[in-house]
Amino acid sequence: MADLLVVGSVALDSVETPFGKVREALGGSATYFSYSASFFTQVRLVATVGEDFPESHLRLLENRGVDIGGLQTSKGRTFRWTGEYGYDLNEAKTLDTQLNVFADFRPVLGDGLGRVPYLFLANIDPELQLDVLRQMKERPRLVALDTMNFWIQGKRDALRRVLAEVDVLTINDGEARQLASEPNLIRAARAISAMGPRTVIVKRGEYGALLMTEGTLFFVPAFPLDSVYDPTGAGDTFAGGFMGYLAAQDRIDAVAMRRAIVYGSVMASFTVEDFSLKRLTRLTPAEIAERYTAFHDLIRVEP
Repeated sequence: MADLLVVGSVALDSVETPFGKVREALGGSATYFSYSASFFTQVRLVATVGEDFPESHLRLLENRGVDIGGLQTSKGRTFRWTGEYGYDLNEAKTLDTQLNVFADFRPVLGDGLGRVPYLFLANIDPELQLDVLRQMKERPRLVALDTMNFWIQGKRDALRRVLAEVDVLTINDGEARQLASEPNLIRAARAISAMGPRTVIVKRGEYGALLMTEGTLFFVPAFPLDSVYDPTGAGDTFAGGFMGYLAAQDRIDAVAMRRAIVYGSVMASFTVEDFSLKRLTRLTPAEIAERYTAFHDLIRVEP
């Protein structure tokens, strides 16, 4: 089992879907990722929050065993995001974003974090992602990165620079098409792979996920669910399950990658069953194992 470092955002989210709403619930890319990955391995979190960040949220992460030594409290208010979903839960409509202390976030890797073997650069400014890579004392065994349309549009050059140095990119289908300027997803994944990452994972929401590694394709569907309440953070939870499994096994071969993408899909399927991290806080390792087996039965052709 190897340690896993995540650098990203910790936020307070206000979300409304057709099935309910929450105000100032715990959110942020690094939060969902670290909570999910903590079911598999030791996770170290680097992020920033404001002085108004509830102590109970810190306890929630600590109780899951997440190392929050790298979570700095800055003067000011915590990053806030407000969004809503219609009946098409694949797309969130952003109503309000307040960066607050996150606007001046400069990740600093202290206390041996520069030698962690697995690194996930969650969705932040690509210049910061590159800066974190430069701070690593040793090249991690695996570096994965997530990004979004805002950076693809506004900081394409910086994003291209950091993409040239990472092993895995996780990206949703719309962003993959935008980054590659290519409507066909298979060709888009190939074009992105040529930019640097030998493994490209295209997240397709309720339609599953596509893995392209060394030119070979693997596809998993999303787990069919009776009730989906809130898809916020599903992509980061997916990445947490994926990276958490790889770090736990300390293997990055093709078989491990395929298993990891299924574990990622399993973790995401639990997140969407409730708002914020509520479902994950009730999750047990037995439930994860049971759903992984159910996934196998779902995608196996020969009974």
